[in-house]
Amino acid sequence: MGIAVAGAIAALCGPSPAAAYAGEPGRELWGAVTIGPGREGVVEVTGYAGPPLAAGSALTLRAPDGVAVTGVPLDAQGYRGALARDGGSGTYTFTGSAAAQAWRGRAFPFVLAVPADAVPGTRLRGCALRLTDASGAVRERGACAVTVGLPEPTLTRPQSGVPLPDRPEVSGTAYPGAQVTVRDAIENEVCATTAAPDGTWSCVPGPALAAGAGRLQATASLNGVSAMSEQIQIVVAGGAAKALSKSGR
Repeated sequence: MGIAVAGAIAALCGPSPAAAYAGEPGRELWGAVTIGPGREGVVEVTGYAGPPLAAGSALTLRAPDGVAVTGVPLDAQGYRGALARDGGSGTYTFTGSAAAQAWRGRAFPFVLAVPADAVPGTRLRGCALRLTDASGAVRERGACAVTVGLPEPTLTRPQSGVPLPDRPEVSGTAYPGAQVTVRDAIENEVCATTAAPDGTWSCVPGPALAAGAGRLQATASLNGVSAMSEQIQIVVAGGAAKALSKSGR
């Protein structure tokens, strides 16, 4: 199970639907992340601007139903991370002495694992944040937005380095039902289609591709989320390559 990286991770600080408790008005804990089905990603929690909290204060993230908290990877002195046995939550406890900066101006990472059957584009409800003082009293609450992302599509044909006709078949895989659009190096649409139930897709360019070196990339989109394939370098030889390609089959 791979951990989502740049492009799939988002850490935000700002307004959210949750109300602040015992903190400054209009300020609250917040975090957001987009994670593909069956993958892990890191949500970074930030936003506390209240009074200093002493050793023993703790930040807890409770995950949405079906999502597991699998890691508390903060690498900093003065904090102890712990996971609930059922995977439903993770907690950082402040163990240091610099109480004034314990929770302010720092992001706290939690690793979340999204189930493989989660539907891309779905906002997983119920991700809650709570900051308590050393006596266990809640000093601030917040929310985290966990959105199911879309797995990256693949572009398996045409192959790089093989001279191509001006209208080659383009194919690959994508999440079933996703709209797949193939674009060239200057973002012109080459062709578009919908991924089949088995995840395969293919399309043929409408207008002929320009002769010479080029580049193709596929973008899949579904329910408001999207993902891009790796780019492939191509060489278009023109119409003559079509006859060559057919004769070599």
